[in-house]
Amino acid sequence: MRILVTRPQPAAARTAERLRAMGHEPLVISLMQGIADPEAARAALLEPYSALALTSAEAVRTLASIAESLGAHLDIPVFCVGTATENAARALGFRTIVTGPGTGDGLAKRIAKTMAGDANHRLLYLAGMPRSPDFEAGLRREAIDFRVVECYRMVPVDGTEQRLQSVLAETPPDVVLLYSGETAQRFLGLPSASAMTGLRYLCLSRAIAGILPDTISNVAVAATPDEDSLLRLL
Repeated sequence: MRILVTRPQPAAARTAERLRAMGHEPLVISLMQGIADPEAARAALLEPYSALALTSAEAVRTLASIAESLGAHLDIPVFCVGTATENAARALGFRTIVTGPGTGDGLAKRIAKTMAGDANHRLLYLAGMPRSPDFEAGLRREAIDFRVVECYRMVPVDGTEQRLQSVLAETPPDVVLLYSGETAQRFLGLPSASAMTGLRYLCLSRAIAGILPDTISNVAVAATPDEDSLLRLL
């Protein structure tokens, strides 16, 4: 199958390699890209905190850009939303990692359970913009003391409409993979996307699938919000 990969680089390249190994033909059109703010992350780490929260590998990539400043922080507990973020944090050298179930609300509950009885916790959340509100809402429900520092932002990639037109001029894709609400909205906003018919949409979560209009019927959602589960839908 010809499969359209919409996620940002460098993750898109890794997904493409996995798809090739499965015998598929990946078509990479990254719709968004991360712009790091390493100085915001560096300043945040200088303030007192007892644990770190990461809900995206983009935040880990920002930390990687200041790797020389992380030595004193690598034993501090890190709460990661899912396995992809966990793997990125572990590769960077963090040693004490608690992994959530892949959703922001689930991570907030995991943090509350882990921190139960610790009245002195100070959670630092290194976040991006835009982002889902679920994690912060969950932290508030669980009465977790936290501070948010935006250390990266996601911006649209130029030229995606022209790239999609080029792809459609050849053999159109059979499947599109959607990893976030932002990329789903961006894809649906492309003029050429509205002209595509018979396309199967595979979504990392029900929240992403909920963004798709009712006119799109061939939609499947990963059983758990991770790429292994998403690719099993193929």
